[in-house]
Amino acid sequence: MAAQCVTKVELTVSCQNLLDKDIGSKSDPLCVLLMSSSNSQWYEVERTEKVQNCLDPKFAKKFVIDYYFEMVQKLKFGIYDIDNKTIDLSDDDFLGELDCTLGQVVSSKKLTRPLVLKNKSPAGKGTITISAEEIKDNRVANFEVEARKLDNKDFFGKSDPYLEFYKQTGTGWQLAHRTEVVKNNLNPTWRPFRIPLQSLCGGDMDKPIKVECYDYDSDGSHDLIGIFETTLTRLQEASRSSPVVKEYTFLDYIMGGCQINFTVAVDFTGSNGDPRSPQSLHYISPQGVNEYLSAIWSVGNVIQDYDSDKMFPAFGFGAQIPPTWQVSHEFPLNFNPSSPFCAGIEGVVEAYRVCLPQVKLYGPTNFSPIINHVACFAKQALQQTTASQYFVLLIITDGVITDMDDTRNAIVNASRLPMSIIIVGVGGADFSAMEFLDGDDGRLRSLSGEPAMRDIVQFVPFRQFKNAPREALAKSVLAEVPGQVVDFCNTMKLSPPNSTPAPNPAGTM
Repeated sequence: MAAQCVTKVELTVSCQNLLDKDIGSKSDPLCVLLMSSSNSQWYEVERTEKVQNCLDPKFAKKFVIDYYFEMVQKLKFGIYDIDNKTIDLSDDDFLGELDCTLGQVVSSKKLTRPLVLKNKSPAGKGTITISAEEIKDNRVANFEVEARKLDNKDFFGKSDPYLEFYKQTGTGWQLAHRTEVVKNNLNPTWRPFRIPLQSLCGGDMDKPIKVECYDYDSDGSHDLIGIFETTLTRLQEASRSSPVVKEYTFLDYIMGGCQINFTVAVDFTGSNGDPRSPQSLHYISPQGVNEYLSAIWSVGNVIQDYDSDKMFPAFGFGAQIPPTWQVSHEFPLNFNPSSPFCAGIEGVVEAYRVCLPQVKLYGPTNFSPIINHVACFAKQALQQTTASQYFVLLIITDGVITDMDDTRNAIVNASRLPMSIIIVGVGGADFSAMEFLDGDDGRLRSLSGEPAMRDIVQFVPFRQFKNAPREALAKSVLAEVPGQVVDFCNTMKLSPPNSTPAPNPAGTM
């Protein structure tokens, strides 16, 4: 459907132990929410009501904001003691503020932090608590549909029927679902399918739904066999069991305790060029940057909010490493195989800088060892019966894969596990093989012809983002991750770790 579905999050704010700025009574606090625009200017989003004489206010007014996983959305909550009627807050007493990101709030579900003054010193013992909730109707209707004694519209053979389901909108009927065509059959049974209630009836069980049945013709001149209108309530009454079930969203998993584990793999093959030469892709400029570092910062900055311990394994591949100078395709950047973890994205960047002068760039460019390495951990996570962990592997590479067949097999295996792979191509090489791995134009298959269970690879060439703002790369590569998490967890019927189990999705119509 054309309308992009934006996730909306509702934030509820309360404070404890606010500074008391009023003589003879208590402060009269109000909370203002500011967000940072793309050029880093703060702008006011909304304010809560003022709570009279209260140092532990619970604000009734909620903030509703659009949530984007693939962006760092900076928030500033300011608390003021309101003593006059003016809109301007500069003449009111400032009681403290909190800077955070929306990612931090949703991954905590409930975030409590100390308030600070403008000079960053503590605002007394004041704290602020922000709770997040997704605004949604995530019910889906499960359908099993069959038809009997359909009209025969074909001169030779029988009709080839399919169904279309329509939602009623202010401007007419909008297509919500089309079934497959059942060939040459006047008593068809269609494959079971599901339609989100939002798409079918806007969540209103009594809103009219229209169903049209057509005889398919390859030239596009489909013949109408028949139409009827109904509502979900009527369908439910006539069905053999309740068809409406809950389907979890990305934020259900994140707020329900699912951790996103982030691993970085850096290409140290010889085709990058000598790191000491300014022509090399590994050359670190006087400003301290190169394309590898830019990609790590851009993607890591977003993902780190969803990983509670912020310890990220970081590996290199394609280099000869000390002391034996054997070629390795999965060596820890910190040279510590028992603990390849780096503290925060800063730790990954530092490990890369320290590692670079100690290895000899070599080859070939093999992806499968590092993909299989992360897949091992994803496989262990799958033994838990809830969606407790999901793995994202970022591979940054300058080019052509040597072990293409093994890599295809590794990706097809990984497609059955809780993991996604992001490949950022640096430099000016021919990346057509990467486009092939990013199965957007059809399912990737292993060498034996086995198809991937789902599309888990997202590839982008860094050169497309050379002159774009820093956030643009992350936006592009991470946009598909929430859908991949949901797709996997719903397919495997995994519920969030801290949730009541979803009702059984068996339902018939």
